[in-house]
Amino acid sequence: MSVYELIRNQNTYHVDADQMVLDVAQAMVERNIGAVPVLRDGLLVGIFSERDLMKHVVVEGRDPRLTRVFEVMTEDPLTVSPQEDPQTCMILMRRHGFRHLPVCEGQQLLGLVSLRDLMLHDLNEKDHEVRMMRAYIQAPPEM
Repeated sequence: MSVYELIRNQNTYHVDADQMVLDVAQAMVERNIGAVPVLRDGLLVGIFSERDLMKHVVVEGRDPRLTRVFEVMTEDPLTVSPQEDPQTCMILMRRHGFRHLPVCEGQQLLGLVSLRDLMLHDLNEKDHEVRMMRAYIQAPPEM
C-alpha cells in the first residue's frame, strides 16, 4: 500500500503564503489540525505548524494580525512521493521530529499525511493480522 492510498480521499486544507497568521491559526483551531501546507501560485513552498506559531510568533513577540505566514513558516519542507510506503513515512517523521508530511508530485501538493494517519493504518493492519492468526488457531484440524 502506498501513502497516497491512505490520504487520497482526504480534503487537505492549505493556505496561501500571504495569509495572515491569525487567520490561519483560527482556521487550524476550527478544523482541529496541527499543521497546514503553504502554497504560492498553487505550488508547495512551506508548512506552517503549531510549533512555528509558538517558536516564531509567540516567543518572538510578533503580532499574528500583522505577520504573514511566509515570514514564519518552515520553508522547503521534506516531502514524499505518492508511491512511498507508510513505514518509510513513519521512519522519516521519527528521524526528523515532525508529525506531518506533505505528499507531492514535484511541488504539486497531493495531500498531507499525519502521524495519526500512519498509526491508525498500522493499528488496522495489526488488528487484521491478529484476527487471521486467531482464525487459523481456532480452525478445526484437517483430516
